[in-house]
Amino acid sequence: MALASKGSRRIVVDGVEFRWKVRSRPTYCQAMGWSPLTFAVQQADAPGARLMVYLPCAHPSNAAGLPAGVVLPRTVVAAITTAKSQGWTPSERGPEFNLKLDDSTLLNIVA
Repeated sequence: MALASKGSRRIVVDGVEFRWKVRSRPTYCQAMGWSPLTFAVQQADAPGARLMVYLPCAHPSNAAGLPAGVVLPRTVVAAITTAKSQGWTPSERGPEFNLKLDDSTLLNIVA
């Protein structure tokens, strides 16, 4: 299933165009702080396997008042390059590829 272009953002990594999106309204589990902030990435011109990225922070609209994260373009670029190095092939059809980023990975992105 292709990632809808409405509400998604465009980013180019290594000459390939991708679309990415953060869910605007949290799921119930995200609102309660039980599941982390996530975003989806998919290649724009030949959508294949979707990449789901899990961050070590809460959704900004969580009701529990937990510290929330923000997804920046550099976070998306880091997630795409990390996932590709771990075997994600964005142009080929297949199951969803899940990537969990930890605090140390995010600190390296900022530095």
